[in-house]
Amino acid sequence: MISKSIKTAAICSIILVSSCKEDAKITDELMTDNVLLQEWTGPFEGVPAFDKMSVDDLKEAVEKGMELNLAEIDAIANNTEAPTFENTISAMEAAGKELNRVFAYYGIMSSNVSSPEFRKVQAELAPKLSEFNSKITQNEKLFQRVKAVYEASQKTPLESQAQRVVDLTYKGFEMNGANLDADKKKRYAEINKELSTLYTKFGNNVLHDEENYVTYLTKEQLGGLSEGFIKSAAKIATDKGQDGKYAIVNTRSSMDPFLKYSTERELRKQVWKNYYSRGDNGDEYDNNKIIAEILKLRKERVGLMGYENYAQWRLQDRMAKTPENAMDLMLKVWPASTARVKEEVTDMQTVANELGDNITIEPWDYRYYAEKVRKKKYDLDSDEVKQYLQLDKLREAMFFTAGELFNYKFTPVEEGSVPVFHKDVKVWEVTDKDSGKHIGLWYLDTYAREGKRSGAWATTYRSYTSFEGETNVLASNNNNFVKPAPGEAVLISWDDATTFFHEFGHALHFYSSNVKYPTLNGGVRDYTEFQSQLLERWLSTDKVINQFLVHYKTGEPIPAELVEKIKNAATFNQGFGTTEYLASALMDMKLHLADPTDIDIDTFERETLTDLGMPKELPMRHRTPHFGHVFSGEGYATAYYGYMWADVLTSDASEAFREAPDGFYDKNVADKLVKYLFAPRNAMDPAEAYRLFRGRDAKIEALMKDRGFPVTLE
Repeated sequence: MISKSIKTAAICSIILVSSCKEDAKITDELMTDNVLLQEWTGPFEGVPAFDKMSVDDLKEAVEKGMELNLAEIDAIANNTEAPTFENTISAMEAAGKELNRVFAYYGIMSSNVSSPEFRKVQAELAPKLSEFNSKITQNEKLFQRVKAVYEASQKTPLESQAQRVVDLTYKGFEMNGANLDADKKKRYAEINKELSTLYTKFGNNVLHDEENYVTYLTKEQLGGLSEGFIKSAAKIATDKGQDGKYAIVNTRSSMDPFLKYSTERELRKQVWKNYYSRGDNGDEYDNNKIIAEILKLRKERVGLMGYENYAQWRLQDRMAKTPENAMDLMLKVWPASTARVKEEVTDMQTVANELGDNITIEPWDYRYYAEKVRKKKYDLDSDEVKQYLQLDKLREAMFFTAGELFNYKFTPVEEGSVPVFHKDVKVWEVTDKDSGKHIGLWYLDTYAREGKRSGAWATTYRSYTSFEGETNVLASNNNNFVKPAPGEAVLISWDDATTFFHEFGHALHFYSSNVKYPTLNGGVRDYTEFQSQLLERWLSTDKVINQFLVHYKTGEPIPAELVEKIKNAATFNQGFGTTEYLASALMDMKLHLADPTDIDIDTFERETLTDLGMPKELPMRHRTPHFGHVFSGEGYATAYYGYMWADVLTSDASEAFREAPDGFYDKNVADKLVKYLFAPRNAMDPAEAYRLFRGRDAKIEALMKDRGFPVTLE
């Protein structure tokens, strides 16, 4: 997942940290000594002063940054010269450096080190930021200049990247209501302001429930759990003032292994309910009414522009183009995935019966008995596999893959030479292996902690552009692995290792960027997950397995027979994985296609899942009340299907490597991968970029084959 919004109309937003530049003509009286606004200094062309950032400076910095940026925008809009690419579009691309710097810090405070003090400031700033964005998107003089450049470029096209920026900028203004009359523009801005407050409240409610629903265990309740997990749970409990107990915190990285291995069924049920009830506990932090209001406002807003529903508006500039196309893909896969779930549940019930457990499989049993089926069918024990999945070694494997495909080298930066926002954050320099050319820095924030949002994500503090001189890239990967007890290795599951590679794929996408203008570092949501999903495939290549999967105690390489078991079980539990994801993606789309007038979210969720034939033995990956992808902002709203769309591309592109003489390390295919699929970012149409790589459009058959589903489609 990328924690960035796609930039439209050269507008800075709350989570867009790398796209806005400054105009050198800002008057001295507007400048400030606030550290969050200051130009970055120090090594590597300047780095964020994370060690000096403070919530106390944030409100002033954001407000001053908006003031500076609006002064630049007004200067562009009121330019008396005829509109040109240089004095309008290029000038917009160059606007907003100070605010951009502020949001590098804002993003960290929001996602990595949130606090009650920050959340208070965040709530105050949300409507102001919405008003700021509206002042740009609804600046009539500015839009008329953009429109003039756009119309001129339709007659006499510009060079390709400049033309792409013009097209995207004009489309962004158009999609954000620039063609509306004055009354509708006013209401459009009011809606955005209301939504900004709701998004902030939604996200903070989920964070509250993650921080406050902790399950504490006694020594007698540790059955089935690994030694490393137990030590980590003890450390977390001690840190929370519960010495002698063991804490299961309300995040996926803690919940998932507990449900997979704990022999305590009632505790599994409690942990499961805590996790899947986030935002849905009927208290002041309940998100159901907030979601209903968000849906109503979104529909009203796009209705101002003549769209029937939010999905129709949102998907027009995505690869899918229409909600019908997105639904068509999902519903082609859904029957096969739910049919596989039935098979998996039958296998699990059989094992439970053989063990004399006298239970009927429930959602909190799925992971536990799936492991027993895996052991029975494939003689594969996930806990045994984890002994060879050391986090540090997997990081080395990712560096190796980056070196083979992209020619990158990662070198640790001396501790203390680059400021970090938490002592657990580590930094590496990224260079070209042959020339030694500096490319950027990679920040890694590995562990879960209070105030850090759940999940895994990638972001940038500075992206590559060349229109004002080449800039290096400052990118980060962020995970929520459970921190081990001192001296213990971090051992993770195969799924978590896959996620580690996935997010690193986003970072490689940032580093390989070869675009001139900031806007082109954005992306098309149902395409930007493709590159990272593709990188997951290198985890299971022989070169990675043979070099980096070694036992955490003995250092012995993973046995060949265990590798064979892993590969034989590659499609195991695909019913669960595919169905839990698709249920969330379908729910996202159906919520935005429905009439929200009197919608009751719990009822809608329940009835929709029943209509779809959702197996009762598993939940959606993200239940609606905590579906932050969709309701804490708009980045993935009606776009969660994009992971599946991207996976069609991933499976098809993987076939290109499998067919190559040197497989996944074939130099010719790797060069095409970088040239067409990574370096352009959003400088060309994604569909055209994929055709240049593959020689044709992607086909769904490879996806079905990869998941072990019947390839024949109705």
